[in-house]
Amino acid sequence: MKALLGTLGLVAVLAAGAAGYAAMQPCAAPIQKAWALGLPVGAPECAALAAAAAEPPPPAVTVAPAQKREFVDRLFVSGTLVPREEAEVGARIDGLSIVEVDAEDGDRVKKGQVLARLDRSQLDALLAANDAAINRADAAIAQAKSNIAQANAQLKWATSDYERAQKLSGGVMSAASVEQRETAMETAQAQLTAANNGLSVAEADRKSRDAERRELLIRLSRTDVRAPVSGVVSRRSAKLGAMTSIAGEPLFRIIEDGAIDLEAEAPQQSLARFALGMPAEIRLPGVAEPVSGQVRLISEEVDKASRTGKVRIALAEVLRARIGAFASGQVELARRNAVSAPTAALQRDGDAARLYVVRDGRVEERRVTPGIVEGDKVEIKTGLAEGESVIARAAAFLRPGDVVRAMPEATVAVGG
Repeated sequence: MKALLGTLGLVAVLAAGAAGYAAMQPCAAPIQKAWALGLPVGAPECAALAAAAAEPPPPAVTVAPAQKREFVDRLFVSGTLVPREEAEVGARIDGLSIVEVDAEDGDRVKKGQVLARLDRSQLDALLAANDAAINRADAAIAQAKSNIAQANAQLKWATSDYERAQKLSGGVMSAASVEQRETAMETAQAQLTAANNGLSVAEADRKSRDAERRELLIRLSRTDVRAPVSGVVSRRSAKLGAMTSIAGEPLFRIIEDGAIDLEAEAPQQSLARFALGMPAEIRLPGVAEPVSGQVRLISEEVDKASRTGKVRIALAEVLRARIGAFASGQVELARRNAVSAPTAALQRDGDAARLYVVRDGRVEERRVTPGIVEGDKVEIKTGLAEGESVIARAAAFLRPGDVVRAMPEATVAVGG
């Protein structure tokens, strides 16, 4: 009896095990995963797990938040360093030798400062001769005035004598005597006229000598070659002993106030983007740190052959600048705060542009207006709000409405 009961119990256990095995058979494949997740291994749970395992997960996309940041629009320029204003200092008198040079290249000079001296010995001799001629003219004037006084006295006496003779001509004095005194009066008048003319000639001679003196003094002043403006001597051509020529090469070149500009050429379509006063950073040859500058002049003329126009940028610091050297830099056209997106996220189709964002696990397409591109970020003027999740890399397989898993850029970077 006991043996029979034991046999029946064993059969029941085996039957129950068979039933349990049969129940677990549909989810035998994912059972290990269920155990790993701590799920009860029952038929309903295993069925749900099997269904989830049969459906593939949505694709993962890398997203970046749309953030506000500062964008700076810059335009590259290059050209040659030139003096803003350059004064050419030449000899203003011919045929004199240079006897002294008082300025060298790089010297800072003031307006009116003597740069060189010319030989003035010949002009000094002419000035001495002019002094003597002036003294002679003064003596001639004094003599002419004396002659006038004498002629006036003679005329006065002759006139009185003639008047007396006329009163006595009734029989006391003969007609011949009266005529003789009349002739003496007329002679005295002629002598007075001649004396006055002599004075005019002497005074004219004196004026001529004065004009000669002024000319000589001007020529003497030109023997001192002076700086017409304050600035820096950029070139000295004056040499001791050389003869001067008005038509010859300038003796000195001076950069007025030492001001130097970068003269750059810009394409005609870029000229309209420039404005006076725009800041710039200029790179000088051999200088590590950039030099600040400012747009000073925008050409109104475009070259017919190259279709470029000139832009002048004033350098704020010219100590290490050398005219004639090549330099380059960037002009700041605009600076503003705006919403940014990754440059790789943007898709362009002609003038249109779009990007994709993830919202509630689904892809949305946004038509946007891009602006300044700076590195790996692009300014989005319209079409995107701050804080939205932008798909960082545009993918051709994505379509609006697709379900995706958003993976932040930082997470992807760490996982990689």
